[in-house]
Amino acid sequence: MIYDYLQQNYKEAEPIFFGDIAIDHISKPVLNQMLKQLCDEGKLVKYDTGIYYIPKKSRLLGNIGPNADIVARYKYIERQGQINGYYSGNTLANKIGITTQVPRQVEITSNHMAARVRQIELGSRKFIIRHPVVPVTNDNADVLQMLDLLKNLDLYNDGSYEDASKRFYDYIIKHRINKKEVDNYIRSFPISVFKNYYELRLDHVLA
Repeated sequence: MIYDYLQQNYKEAEPIFFGDIAIDHISKPVLNQMLKQLCDEGKLVKYDTGIYYIPKKSRLLGNIGPNADIVARYKYIERQGQINGYYSGNTLANKIGITTQVPRQVEITSNHMAARVRQIELGSRKFIIRHPVVPVTNDNADVLQMLDLLKNLDLYNDGSYEDASKRFYDYIIKHRINKKEVDNYIRSFPISVFKNYYELRLDHVLA
């Protein structure tokens, strides 16, 4: 029964979080025993505390599961269609293109981190997870991510302000961010965000 449920709701090598499994008439202690039994039978693999996956079979590599980056994304950023966080810091700066430096640790801002900032380990990878200034939702994740990066722009920016402006312009257009969204959240951030926002003349591209 439980295995059929997992197969119907999860793909092979996709992270499965214990807290997300909800089956009528099955208590959490019983569910925990059922998952343990599936692991003993080789039908399920325990990745970490409260995290499992259905192994994907490979002739050359044997059982294949999710890597640490995928698990971190599911755990802290998005799963089941719900966005709870975003990439931030040097990780985001590299993705947007205002720096060529490859971060040693992936930085994430997430609702699922109660502490202000904490270093966590998944698999063999370390991640820096921060608590957001306001709760992250599907509707505000893009604008919060942009404002978060503006907070420490000078720390991450490798090039000129002109080049950084172009990168942010592209981001704004891609994610369809408007001035009302910025006005709703910018006051929750430090004064440095206001400074960098206006120095990059981002209000000129916002509708």
